[in-house]
Amino acid sequence: MKRKVMSLLLAGTMVATMFAGCGDKKEEAPATDNNNDTVEDTSAPADDAANEEDDAAEEQTLKVAALESGYGADMWTEVAAAFEASHPGVTVELTTDKKLEDVISPNMRAGEYPDVVHLATGREAGLTETLTKEKALMPLTDVLDMTVPGEDVTVKDKVIPGFLDTLGTNPYGDGVTYYAPMFYSPCGLFYNAGLLKEKGWDVPTTWDEMWELGDKAKAEGIALFTYPTTGYFDAFTYALLASSGGSDFYNKCMTYEDGIWESPEATKVFEIVGKLAQYTEGTTVANANDEGFTKNQQLILDNKAIFCPNGTWLVGEMAEAPRAEGFEWGFMAVPAVNAGEKGSSFTFFEQLWVPAEAANPDLAKEFVAYMYSDEAAQIFAKSAAIQPIAGISDSLEGDNKMFYSIYDNGATAVMGGFAATAPVEGVSMADTLFGTVNSIVSGDKTVEEWQAAVEAASDQLRDAME
Repeated sequence: MKRKVMSLLLAGTMVATMFAGCGDKKEEAPATDNNNDTVEDTSAPADDAANEEDDAAEEQTLKVAALESGYGADMWTEVAAAFEASHPGVTVELTTDKKLEDVISPNMRAGEYPDVVHLATGREAGLTETLTKEKALMPLTDVLDMTVPGEDVTVKDKVIPGFLDTLGTNPYGDGVTYYAPMFYSPCGLFYNAGLLKEKGWDVPTTWDEMWELGDKAKAEGIALFTYPTTGYFDAFTYALLASSGGSDFYNKCMTYEDGIWESPEATKVFEIVGKLAQYTEGTTVANANDEGFTKNQQLILDNKAIFCPNGTWLVGEMAEAPRAEGFEWGFMAVPAVNAGEKGSSFTFFEQLWVPAEAANPDLAKEFVAYMYSDEAAQIFAKSAAIQPIAGISDSLEGDNKMFYSIYDNGATAVMGGFAATAPVEGVSMADTLFGTVNSIVSGDKTVEEWQAAVEAASDQLRDAME
């Protein structure tokens, strides 16, 4: 089942490459005075001392800490070695672990910080969020204007549009970047492309076309829509919100602005989901739980439903599942809410950051910039960890090429979730906004009741924002 925030890499590996560099001294003829007495030459030892000082000054150790997840740790070892090779005199001291917080937190409390940390938000330990709240991260906005090492393009021109200046990179909403976006997983609507080809049905690009397709499918006993669990409405709803009102509206929703959930833009979103409930396969609600969610996903493979919201992990999750003859995975953005606009796709992604107390801030920023090089991206891609680099889908194959080309093909990227708040007893935006969908599909609640409940939850959470 999907992970709400995809974890990242690590496994305990240490790379230590020392660069020493003193060549053999050439013997020199001794100097003489006018009386032909030999004069001791004291210049050579002085030169040696200066050379040794210069060599020592050029040698630097960069401490990098990265979380080990399904991608493994080997890619980090390889990237560290590649960075060392392109930066003579630099040694990368690499720490990787599946529970990275447990490894680095004690050292940080003792004042020993890594220079670069790869650890996403949303983890149970909340280390990234804690340092963010404590204003203990170094701004990385200047990195965006740096030239990618070994290339002639800046970082900001290399990154896919939409991945910068979001709550997922600028946690304070002040236009300053503190999180560098890393490996991403686009979300959208999965479908059986083979079925649409067989029926001669076009892939819808608008919601009007979606409803037309739903009527055609219903006439043949096929549902337009299903979903694994209501939790999967997070990425789906985020995409709809951004599509309906744009990025400013989206950020207002994520920060609980007064009245935002009663706005015309929000109302459109509630109405779309409410209408989609009428086109949802009848058994979906019964199986929309942690044990039965694959049964809902199976509906797509069995030609019993057309669309299902999900992320790139779905294909691997259903790799061994039976499927209808001619089945072929299809993947598309959530259709645009407003006519003439592009569809939207929410993406989960990992973050890279630099502690404010990093001992080597300049070298740390150089390493961050290097993460967006073609060299680094190709190393990561071998482990299926895909960087948010424009055009990267050109180097991919198979299903991955289809998934990761979604933004290259025009979809608007959406990212960043709800702002953190202090706990409010009995209030959960996730339960209220996403979890209520089951009740909407079953008819136990109206769309109007749902919308009012979300606005009420938003009011309470706004007062608890940290």
